[in-house]
Amino acid sequence: MKIVEVAAAVILRPDGSFLLGRRPAAGIYAGYWEFPGGKVEKGESPRDALSRELQEELGISVETAYPWITREFVYPHAHVRLHFFRVLRWSGELRDLQHDALEWQHADKVTVSPLLPANAPVLAALALPDFYAISHASEIGAENQLKALTKALETGLRLVQLRETRIKASERTAFVSAAVRLCHSFSARVLVNSDLELAATADGVHLTAAQLMTLSARPDLPLVAASCHDARELAQACRLGVDFVVLGPVKETGSHPGQIGMGWENFAQLVEDYPLPVFALGGLVSADKESAQAAGAHGIAAIRAAWCRSAT
Repeated sequence: MKIVEVAAAVILRPDGSFLLGRRPAAGIYAGYWEFPGGKVEKGESPRDALSRELQEELGISVETAYPWITREFVYPHAHVRLHFFRVLRWSGELRDLQHDALEWQHADKVTVSPLLPANAPVLAALALPDFYAISHASEIGAENQLKALTKALETGLRLVQLRETRIKASERTAFVSAAVRLCHSFSARVLVNSDLELAATADGVHLTAAQLMTLSARPDLPLVAASCHDARELAQACRLGVDFVVLGPVKETGSHPGQIGMGWENFAQLVEDYPLPVFALGGLVSADKESAQAAGAHGIAAIRAAWCRSAT
């Protein structure tokens, strides 16, 4: 079956809501809700198709749109490859020109149905925040890390990795227990690095790159992430069906001074048309978020910068 290329728009407002449209009564999947967009025409790039389709469907001109994830789905009538873009800025008044209804929705509370079947993984990805904080209690001490975690949670942090493989097992268990309780009190999700047993007490596990390459199946946990450094590891993460990956280092890091990162151009090449959300890592701060998203990242991950008040 020939693959039909489609450009799809996740049109986002500052409050995190996104736009869905309901298909009109005449046509395939009538009454189903979808992200605006349409087929990429011959000689057209997905980005150009996005601009054309949003003008035709909604009467708006796209000003800022970044590549995000690319998903394939086989419907009974077609095999589609959906190039999703996050549209952050546009001009013109939104008008309902082709759908029979439009609704702004939030990933954690979608109130319209039914949705096109291809959209379930997209909604799960949209539920991820754009900042992923990584702990370093082994360097600053458990008590100081918990204090820093509290401050970050108070200012909006909602996704955390507990990366404490270098402290004693008994201390690690106590620290993870305290950190998970703290995160959950703020409705934040928390993953434990590499330790599947401890991860079962949190929301999931963050696999190391070496650990990722040894697995033949996804760990049976609600949320699974993985560290990647190259195309081979990214492909393995796809095969396992993890929820998101971290890719880096992009820049020189404090833990590896003098080691040059891959840079944004190489990062963008690695994640082009990638189906999973990708967090960029390596010497990054909050000011790098837009550069990361322009390169195709979902957001950024950080260790030291995560615990600065301005990081999130």
